Amino acid sequence: MSADAASGAVPATAPAYDITKILAALPHRYPLLLVDRVLSLTIGEEIHAIKAVSFNEQFFQGHFPGRPIMPGVLQIEALAQAAAILAIETLELAGSGKLVYFMAIDEAKFRAPVEPGVLLDLNVGFVQKRARVCKFWGKASIAGKLTCEVQFTAMVADPPAA
Repeated sequence: MSADAASGAVPATAPAYDITKILAALPHRYPLLLVDRVLSLTIGEEIHAIKAVSFNEQFFQGHFPGRPIMPGVLQIEALAQAAAILAIETLELAGSGKLVYFMAIDEAKFRAPVEPGVLLDLNVGFVQKRARVCKFWGKASIAGKLTCEVQFTAMVADPPAA
């Protein structure tokens, strides 16, 4: 058994999730799906995903004309979506219909603007995990330069009744 298999990590050479698996795991759809690929995922520990930031994103039309910058709140949302994938895998929720909702956002800091044409690295890990409530740390970066860091709490819940 390889070290990656023993640790639960998916090798970096093969993405843990391509867009098809992301769409199956998350309820989000365009224009609010903010995770394009998962590069690595270690069950119970952390995830490394990416968001390809394109000028065609709807928010760039108004944020800001002449100086397009990805809103900080959307960086946090991208981190939260990566965290949801980590929670779904760790808590074995795939196919259960359960949703992962924000409960709190703490210590959000924005360090550098995110402009179109970059790959935004999304690194998220558990601070605390329970069956229904998890706390995460998250860091977004571009080529190793930190753009956003945050701690947030999420709850696992049943979807709303139809």
